[in-house]
Amino acid sequence: MMGQRLQEQWLDGKFLIAMPNMVDGRFAHTVIYVCAHSSEGAMGLVLNQPSPHLFMPDLLAQLNVIPEHDGINLPHRVRRMNVHRGGPVETERGFVLHSDDFSIESSTLPIQDGICLTATLEILRAIAEGRGPSRAMLALGYAGWAPGQLEQEIQANGWLTGPADADLIFDPDQTAKWERALWRIGVDPAMLSTDAGHA
Repeated sequence: MMGQRLQEQWLDGKFLIAMPNMVDGRFAHTVIYVCAHSSEGAMGLVLNQPSPHLFMPDLLAQLNVIPEHDGINLPHRVRRMNVHRGGPVETERGFVLHSDDFSIESSTLPIQDGICLTATLEILRAIAEGRGPSRAMLALGYAGWAPGQLEQEIQANGWLTGPADADLIFDPDQTAKWERALWRIGVDPAMLSTDAGHA
Protein backbone atom coordinates (compact mmCIF):
# COMPACT_ATOMS: atom_id res chain seq x y z
CA MET A 1 0.00 0.00 0.00
CA MET A 2 2.77 2.43 0.95
CA GLY A 3 4.66 1.69 -2.31
CA GLN A 4 1.54 2.34 -4.35
CA ARG A 5 0.89 5.64 -2.56
CA LEU A 6 4.48 6.78 -3.18
CA GLN A 7 4.34 5.77 -6.85
CA GLU A 8 1.46 8.18 -7.34
CA GLN A 9 3.57 10.99 -5.92
CA TRP A 10 6.47 10.94 -8.38
CA LEU A 11 7.16 14.49 -9.44
CA ASP A 12 8.58 13.99 -12.96
CA GLY A 13 7.50 16.94 -15.08
CA LYS A 14 6.51 19.09 -12.09
CA PHE A 15 7.89 22.30 -10.58
CA LEU A 16 9.60 22.52 -7.22
CA ILE A 17 9.32 26.06 -5.86
CA ALA A 18 11.62 26.93 -2.97
CA MET A 19 9.98 28.20 0.19
CA PRO A 20 11.42 31.44 1.63
CA ASN A 21 12.83 29.48 4.60
CA MET A 22 14.95 27.26 2.29
CA VAL A 23 17.94 26.20 4.42
CA ASP A 24 20.30 25.59 1.48
CA GLY A 25 21.23 29.04 0.13
CA ARG A 26 22.09 27.58 -3.29
CA PHE A 27 18.36 27.03 -3.81
CA ALA A 28 16.97 30.26 -2.34
CA HIS A 29 14.06 31.53 -4.46
CA THR A 30 14.59 28.86 -7.11
CA VAL A 31 12.18 27.11 -9.43
CA ILE A 32 13.28 23.60 -10.39
CA TYR A 33 11.87 21.44 -13.15
CA VAL A 34 11.95 17.80 -12.02
CA CYS A 35 13.29 15.66 -14.87
CA ALA A 36 13.30 12.30 -13.06
CA HIS A 37 11.90 11.07 -9.74
CA SER A 38 11.66 7.52 -8.47
CA SER A 39 12.49 5.35 -5.47
CA GLU A 40 16.14 5.79 -6.52
CA GLY A 41 16.11 9.56 -6.00
CA ALA A 42 15.41 12.66 -8.05
CA MET A 43 17.07 14.94 -10.58
CA GLY A 44 16.02 18.39 -11.74
CA LEU A 45 17.23 21.64 -13.30
CA VAL A 46 17.10 25.09 -11.73
CA LEU A 47 15.23 27.37 -14.16
CA ASN A 48 15.95 30.81 -12.75
CA GLN A 49 19.67 31.10 -12.07
CA PRO A 50 21.28 32.38 -15.28
CA SER A 51 25.05 32.27 -15.26
CA PRO A 52 26.10 35.93 -15.05
CA HIS A 53 29.35 35.60 -17.01
CA LEU A 54 28.69 32.82 -19.52
CA PHE A 55 26.59 33.14 -22.64
CA MET A 56 25.66 30.59 -25.29
CA PRO A 57 28.19 31.75 -27.95
CA ASP A 58 31.01 31.59 -25.36
CA LEU A 59 29.99 28.11 -24.25
CA LEU A 60 29.70 26.82 -27.82
CA ALA A 61 33.21 28.13 -28.53
CA GLN A 62 34.62 26.59 -25.31
CA LEU A 63 33.18 23.23 -26.32
CA ASN A 64 34.56 23.56 -29.87
CA VAL A 65 31.05 23.41 -31.31
CA ILE A 66 31.80 26.65 -33.21
CA PRO A 67 35.09 28.44 -33.96
CA GLU A 68 36.09 30.86 -31.18
CA HIS A 69 35.07 34.11 -32.91
CA ASP A 70 32.14 32.74 -34.87
CA GLY A 71 29.39 33.64 -32.38
CA ILE A 72 28.17 36.51 -34.53
CA ASN A 73 27.10 33.99 -37.19
CA LEU A 74 24.76 32.15 -34.82
CA PRO A 75 20.98 32.53 -35.20
CA HIS A 76 19.77 35.61 -33.28
CA ARG A 77 17.82 33.65 -30.66
CA VAL A 78 20.85 31.44 -29.98
CA ARG A 79 23.11 34.45 -29.42
CA ARG A 80 20.63 35.66 -26.79
CA MET A 81 20.20 32.32 -24.99
CA ASN A 82 21.12 32.29 -21.33
CA VAL A 83 23.29 29.57 -19.88
CA HIS A 84 21.79 28.56 -16.54
CA ARG A 85 23.27 27.12 -13.39
CA GLY A 86 21.17 23.97 -13.29
CA GLY A 87 22.36 22.89 -9.86
CA PRO A 88 25.43 22.03 -7.81
CA VAL A 89 26.03 18.50 -9.19
CA GLU A 90 28.29 17.91 -12.23
CA THR A 91 28.54 21.65 -12.95
CA GLU A 92 30.69 21.08 -16.05
CA ARG A 93 28.03 18.92 -17.71
CA GLY A 94 25.41 20.48 -19.97
CA PHE A 95 21.71 19.62 -20.02
CA VAL A 96 19.20 20.95 -22.53
CA LEU A 97 15.51 21.07 -21.70
CA HIS A 98 13.66 21.45 -24.97
CA SER A 99 10.44 21.14 -26.91
CA ASP A 100 9.56 17.74 -28.39
CA ASP A 101 10.00 18.86 -32.01
CA PHE A 102 13.62 17.67 -31.81
CA SER A 103 14.98 14.32 -30.70
CA ILE A 104 18.22 12.36 -30.81
CA GLU A 105 17.71 8.60 -30.82
CA SER A 106 18.98 6.94 -27.62
CA SER A 107 19.89 10.34 -26.12
CA THR A 108 16.65 12.30 -25.70
CA LEU A 109 14.49 11.62 -22.66
CA PRO A 110 10.83 12.61 -23.09
CA ILE A 111 9.62 13.87 -19.72
CA GLN A 112 6.09 15.20 -19.92
CA ASP A 113 3.80 17.60 -21.78
CA GLY A 114 6.04 17.98 -24.83
CA ILE A 115 9.20 18.66 -22.81
CA CYS A 116 12.36 16.59 -23.32
CA LEU A 117 15.87 16.44 -21.90
CA THR A 118 19.02 15.87 -23.97
CA ALA A 119 22.58 16.00 -22.64
CA THR A 120 24.84 15.62 -25.68
CA LEU A 121 27.04 17.90 -27.77
CA GLU A 122 24.95 16.90 -30.77
CA ILE A 123 21.98 18.97 -29.61
CA LEU A 124 24.25 21.98 -29.09
CA ARG A 125 25.53 21.60 -32.65
CA ALA A 126 21.93 21.42 -33.91
CA ILE A 127 21.00 24.57 -31.95
CA ALA A 128 24.08 26.41 -33.25
CA GLU A 129 23.16 25.47 -36.83
CA GLY A 130 19.54 26.58 -36.43
CA ARG A 131 18.12 23.07 -36.82
CA GLY A 132 17.56 22.31 -33.14
CA PRO A 133 14.35 22.44 -31.11
CA SER A 134 12.08 25.47 -31.42
CA ARG A 135 12.34 26.06 -27.66
CA ALA A 136 15.32 25.23 -25.48
CA MET A 137 16.99 26.04 -22.18
CA LEU A 138 20.62 25.10 -21.46
CA ALA A 139 21.85 24.41 -17.94
CA LEU A 140 25.24 23.44 -16.58
CA GLY A 141 24.93 21.04 -13.66
CA TYR A 142 21.83 19.69 -12.00
CA ALA A 143 20.11 19.33 -8.64
CA GLY A 144 20.09 15.79 -7.31
CA TRP A 145 18.49 14.03 -4.35
CA ALA A 146 19.26 10.65 -2.80
CA PRO A 147 16.40 8.14 -2.29
CA GLY A 148 13.75 9.71 -0.03
CA GLN A 149 15.65 12.99 0.36
CA LEU A 150 13.36 15.13 -1.78
CA GLU A 151 10.29 13.72 -0.05
CA GLN A 152 11.82 14.66 3.33
CA GLU A 153 12.58 18.20 2.14
CA ILE A 154 9.00 18.62 0.90
CA GLN A 155 7.60 17.32 4.21
CA ALA A 156 9.87 19.78 6.06
CA ASN A 157 8.24 22.60 4.05
CA GLY A 158 11.35 23.30 1.97
CA TRP A 159 9.48 23.10 -1.34
CA LEU A 160 6.07 23.66 -2.83
CA THR A 161 5.16 21.54 -5.84
CA GLY A 162 2.99 22.32 -8.81
CA PRO A 163 2.34 21.55 -12.47
CA ALA A 164 5.07 22.68 -14.84
CA ASP A 165 4.48 25.33 -17.45
CA ALA A 166 6.47 25.29 -20.69
CA ASP A 167 6.05 29.04 -21.13
CA LEU A 168 7.72 29.65 -17.78
CA ILE A 169 10.47 27.08 -18.44
CA PHE A 170 11.49 28.59 -21.78
CA ASP A 171 10.82 32.27 -21.06
CA PRO A 172 14.13 34.12 -21.57
CA ASP A 173 12.99 36.80 -19.11
CA GLN A 174 14.50 35.63 -15.82
CA THR A 175 12.93 38.34 -13.68
CA ALA A 176 10.39 37.16 -11.16
CA LYS A 177 10.23 33.50 -12.33
CA TRP A 178 9.93 32.40 -8.69
CA GLU A 179 7.03 34.77 -8.02
CA ARG A 180 5.36 33.83 -11.31
CA ALA A 181 5.63 30.11 -10.49
CA LEU A 182 3.98 30.75 -7.11
CA TRP A 183 1.16 32.77 -8.66
CA ARG A 184 0.54 29.92 -11.14
CA ILE A 185 -0.25 27.56 -8.26
CA GLY A 186 -2.40 30.18 -6.53
CA VAL A 187 0.10 31.30 -3.87
CA ASP A 188 0.71 34.99 -3.18
CA PRO A 189 4.50 35.34 -2.61
CA ALA A 190 3.84 38.06 -0.03
CA MET A 191 1.97 35.51 2.10
CA LEU A 192 5.11 33.35 2.34
CA SER A 193 7.15 35.90 4.27
CA THR A 194 9.55 34.39 6.79
CA ASP A 195 9.00 37.40 9.05
CA ALA A 196 5.77 36.19 10.62
CA GLY A 197 3.86 38.81 12.56
CA HIS A 198 5.24 41.80 10.66
CA ALA A 199 3.01 43.92 8.47
